[in-house]
Amino acid sequence: MFHRPFQIEHLPQRAIFCPHRSLIARRRGSAMTTTAYNTGAPELVDFHWDSLGFELVPTDFMFVMRSSSDGGFQKGELVPYGPIELNPAAAVLNYGQGLLEGLRAHRKGDGSILLFRPDENACRMRIGADRLCMPAPSVEQFLEAIKLTVLANKRWVPPAGKGSLYIRPLLTGNGAILSVAPAPQYTFVVFVCPVGHYFKVVSAQRRAKEKGHSDVLDLDPVHNKFVEEVSSCNIFMVKGNVILTPLLTGTILPGITRKSVMEIAKNLGYQVEECHITIEDLLCADEVFCTGTAVVLSPVGSITYGGRRVEYGKSQKAGVVSQKLYEAFTAIQKGLAEDSMGWTLLLN
Repeated sequence: MFHRPFQIEHLPQRAIFCPHRSLIARRRGSAMTTTAYNTGAPELVDFHWDSLGFELVPTDFMFVMRSSSDGGFQKGELVPYGPIELNPAAAVLNYGQGLLEGLRAHRKGDGSILLFRPDENACRMRIGADRLCMPAPSVEQFLEAIKLTVLANKRWVPPAGKGSLYIRPLLTGNGAILSVAPAPQYTFVVFVCPVGHYFKVVSAQRRAKEKGHSDVLDLDPVHNKFVEEVSSCNIFMVKGNVILTPLLTGTILPGITRKSVMEIAKNLGYQVEECHITIEDLLCADEVFCTGTAVVLSPVGSITYGGRRVEYGKSQKAGVVSQKLYEAFTAIQKGLAEDSMGWTLLLN
């Protein structure tokens, strides 16, 4: 279903670094494919799928792979989902040397499972790891870990239309170290959880919610006037037939959903531009919407800035572009339309 519009309040900017990354993928035909693994139980878990939210639901297995002394990663394995032991001097605990990714798996009507552009997540993790002086799994190792973990927990993938399986790959500096330096050892973990719709709650967002808003909007830290992103997603504005989104300058997450929606919009005939967008530009938009792995594509109902509240959705055309893009994106993501882009990976 198309998500309910949410309200955004501007609060002081927070800086997030995530560099741009390139696409590395191997595809066969119009979609990537992989062979099946004899892991996990085929039947669905007895679960109240209609009440599924975005809370942690422990599943059956997780994938663990550790780096060797030369910095490469050894063959990983599936283990029962559960706690991971950490040394108090682990670099991830003391100096925050770690990063994460997020993607989803969807169940089709025939019971098969689709992943959406997992190669993009693999590439982004490698670029982020390089920034943090960390070794990272190869793209092939990353994809293999995702496939194994999803299929081992296949019974936790919600029925078609009832949600999705959220996939969380983690790369952490688990080796013990006292000085500020790269850890001597790293661990790559993948765990999964069935989820429904989600809006992340952080401190700034909590303050916004207390004022009746759903989320917060960050502006640039230098001029405090250029739009950057929302707390858990990228932001877009629509003006006529033009769709604009903030230019990636190093402080904005290069979202995979963001990139995909831009490509879909171009194919649908819209003019798509990445540029600096002022808060005043945003307040004059016909539509505003956000994109992200968690929020998918969600329209914005209103924005409050400097005591001024602008509501979107009052004209007859309100939400038309957002709805069109949402339907086109989710149709590919869930296997309801032909994947002419070669973005999905089928798990048999």
